[in-house]
Amino acid sequence: MSFATAVTAPRPVRLVLALTLSLAVAGPALASGWSEPAWGTALRRTLMDAVRPIIERNLGAPVEFVVRELRVAENSGFGWLEPQRPGGRPIVFEDTPLGAGTAGQLPYDGTTVHVFWRRENGRWLADEWSIGATDAWWTNARACAEYRPLIHDYCGG
Repeated sequence: MSFATAVTAPRPVRLVLALTLSLAVAGPALASGWSEPAWGTALRRTLMDAVRPIIERNLGAPVEFVVRELRVAENSGFGWLEPQRPGGRPIVFEDTPLGAGTAGQLPYDGTTVHVFWRRENGRWLADEWSIGATDAWWTNARACAEYRPLIHDYCGG
């Protein structure tokens, strides 16, 4: 008997193990009612394109995003994004329209973007957003009340 044969579980056990593992990985999203649009999907591109003009106006163009967190539930979304220049080049805050004239005295904490999206009349709009927030504004009572399905884990459950 080979080692692989010795540790192979019977088919029903493998099915239960696979289902259990799938629920453990997807559980937080399923329990909260949100999902993450997969990389390369039209919805993910639409969300990024809805916030991109705002970020480019403040940080200069062109901008692409590294997605740290992306959640969508029905007609709202939440994103935690790291903007960068194409090819992964970092954005130098002092060289951006928002950072111009700061002379190293930055009132911001980097270029991290937090954004809430809302779908209205079939279009996704960046509803509220921040660049370089120095606090977790997206966990305030109003945001938690309005966007709880998306951020319940940031709002105390």
